[in-house]
Amino acid sequence: MSVKIRLARAGAKKRPYYHIVVADSRSPRDGRFIEKVGAYNPMLPSDHAERVRLVNERITHWLSQGAQPTDRVARFLGNAGLIAKPNFNEQPKQSAPKKKAQDRAAAAAKAAEAAA
Repeated sequence: MSVKIRLARAGAKKRPYYHIVVADSRSPRDGRFIEKVGAYNPMLPSDHAERVRLVNERITHWLSQGAQPTDRVARFLGNAGLIAKPNFNEQPKQSAPKKKAQDRAAAAAKAAEAAA
């Protein structure tokens, strides 16, 4: 049985709230789980203390039993110092401005520099 530490969505429409749960990887996202080990409230500011709450001793127990965190949960655990912090690319290349937009921005910067 593959066990994962992952997010389970709760909360109302347009007001997300997530429970951090330990669940069998075959069970549905919001379905059956083994244990709740924390919560994540994305509606709070990123520096708020209650944005991510973790039960550290239970998470370390499940990690020692072989549970695998998902990417988002691994980032939370890395910030809390429970596991090594994973490295993710901040910006995907697909969202970067295209060549013509970069050329226009460079031309506008050059014109603003010449005017000043």
